Amino acid sequence: MNNPATLKTKAPLLLVEDEPSVMEFMRTALERSGYSVVPARCGADGLKLLGSGEYLGVITDMRTPGGVNGADLHAWIESNRPELVSRVIFVTGDTVNDETISILKHTGAPCVEKPFRVAQLIAMVEKTFGKPHE
Repeated sequence: MNNPATLKTKAPLLLVEDEPSVMEFMRTALERSGYSVVPARCGADGLKLLGSGEYLGVITDMRTPGGVNGADLHAWIESNRPELVSRVIFVTGDTVNDETISILKHTGAPCVEKPFRVAQLIAMVEKTFGKPHE
């Protein structure tokens, strides 16, 4: 079995984002900062990956196509992968929506609001997951 410290430094981030340009932007920024990234184009794909892999954490868009959104992912993680529940970051462009506000309040998960700068994303990732060399 892997040492937890080794797993933490080697495990990738799961990035769930349906917009190809946003996915590429975030993936590039994270990889340039030293993180390994596993992409998922929708929440359903994210669930499949979570069911079979080890991850440092999850960054998910709040709204994704296919019937599984960011809140659904968080709820699944809470029930099935509790070790990851404190390592979820939401990304959304809709922080004034009552439903979004309620989800953020309920989960307590940090949120990066679109549009964002690379420095904002990396600062939140480092605060939530640690630096890649830690």
